[in-house]
Amino acid sequence: MHHLIWNVDPAIFILGPIEVRWYGVFFALGFLLGFQIMAQFYRREQRGLENLSELCLYLMLGTIIGARLGHVFFYQPDYFLSHPWEIPMIWHGGLASHGGFAGVMFSLYLYLKKHRDMSFIELADRLAIPCLLAAALIRVGNFFNSEILGTPSNLPWAIVFARVDDIPRHPAMLYEASAYFLVFCALYVAYWKTTIIQFPGRVFGTTLATCFFARFMIEFVKENQVPFESRLPFNMGQLLSIPFILLGVYLIYASRRMSQTRAQ
Repeated sequence: MHHLIWNVDPAIFILGPIEVRWYGVFFALGFLLGFQIMAQFYRREQRGLENLSELCLYLMLGTIIGARLGHVFFYQPDYFLSHPWEIPMIWHGGLASHGGFAGVMFSLYLYLKKHRDMSFIELADRLAIPCLLAAALIRVGNFFNSEILGTPSNLPWAIVFARVDDIPRHPAMLYEASAYFLVFCALYVAYWKTTIIQFPGRVFGTTLATCFFARFMIEFVKENQVPFESRLPFNMGQLLSIPFILLGVYLIYASRRMSQTRAQ
């Protein structure tokens, strides 16, 4: 069986010490499109846009710092305990999406301490939608980096990542990108066509429950990132996903009650 051979250079171009990589382009595109989507929401709800750029700065820093610390603490704590000076070296790779999510939540908390125009859950509901698109684009960036590989497979859509080895594998990062993009499309349409946004926590909860459940399932066809995961009943990505799935289900269940409380 013939399989697609993926052998794309992760760097678009190198100019002296400056290297522009596909991953960085997709990362930046995610934030740019996310900003535009949030601006659409703010205009529809007749909210001022003056603080939106500051919010995006908080989120960008929270994502990067949280994703890096998530990788440090959950995947390679022993290594970084011995090499702490390498923690800021994100250009060497090593970002964890669960840590990035935690960083986003903490950055929202810090932002709302300064700007109290919305509650935490209301802002999280709106922000969840563009974050889904950004997450999908970041996974496409992982594809261009030939990283977050799947397990070997003989399925027709398996891909040979030639920069890694000559084994056909599940394109696990594209599975994730597809799942996030589908949930993004569904919730983006729901925002405009339904009353879902009037139930605080429902969009955010749906995002958590669906995306982290998809992540949990896709991990079954993904290579472990570090050796110790092979000794666990589930890998680290699955273990970290479970609390977010449960939180999402709770928020969906509680959203009607929160809506009734707000209406009183």
